[in-house]
Amino acid sequence: MNKTISLKLIENKIRGSLGFSLVELLVVVAIIGILSAVGIVSYNGYVSGAKQNTTKSIMQQIALAQTEVYSSTGSYYVPGGDTSCSVSRSSSEDIGSELFDDDRLVPEDLKFNICIYGSGVSYTIKADNGGGCVLTLARNKTIDESEC
Repeated sequence: MNKTISLKLIENKIRGSLGFSLVELLVVVAIIGILSAVGIVSYNGYVSGAKQNTTKSIMQQIALAQTEVYSSTGSYYVPGGDTSCSVSRSSSEDIGSELFDDDRLVPEDLKFNICIYGSGVSYTIKADNGGGCVLTLARNKTIDESEC
């Protein structure tokens, strides 16, 4: 009789552990959802930081090209006005064409566009992503990223 009772207990225990309850599955789904939300936010932060760093690198390349233009012509390439410029896709392409013979200097997926303004003896490079982040680089200065 003892053997029958213990076999029934073992049988019930095995039958009860064949799957997961709905509550257990919901808890696992909720945990996965929370982890993925945190991961997406972190990933987006890394991507925007990488785009900003790439833009800074391009601005430094433009500054080096400006030095070369100045040594060849005696003045900097300044297609914009004296005090400001209009940041657009075409201004980025024009800079690439004039200074690097490559109108794809600034990739479209970078989301930043660049323009140059100033006089023939000085210049400022401005990069804007259209979302409130503006980077500026004046001649012989570091990049100002206070508006990002």
